[in-house]
Amino acid sequence: MIGPSIEIKGTVTGDEDLLIQGRVEGSIDLGAHEVTVGESGKVNADISARTVRIDGEVAGDVRGNEKVLISKTGNVRGNIIAPRMTLEDGAIFKGSIDMDPGDAAAKVSLAAKPGAGKPAADADAPTPELDLKSG
Repeated sequence: MIGPSIEIKGTVTGDEDLLIQGRVEGSIDLGAHEVTVGESGKVNADISARTVRIDGEVAGDVRGNEKVLISKTGNVRGNIIAPRMTLEDGAIFKGSIDMDPGDAAAKVSLAAKPGAGKPAADADAPTPELDLKSG
């Protein structure tokens, strides 16, 4: 547990669950465990864990390998990647949610290939040979 009067700057890693009631700046990587940001917790970091529960404030991207939960007292400014997501009534959230992380990995690998990675809008646009106008 990181208590309310504790402030950490840097990378937090470990092999157990973590409750944050204080301040953390940097990154939190507990891939196989649970991270809980308590109501008095203020995190300015990217978080990666099996399960992430946010009751306090987070500014940074959040990756939950199983799920992410933002409670009614939670405030998140950042992007979320998780297969399951819960946003309770009253929670504050600004960012994007990706609930298909496998799809994101496929897009990244396609974008790395030459000639791949066209924007999605181009994929849906009619081809030049096709005239869709009537009249």
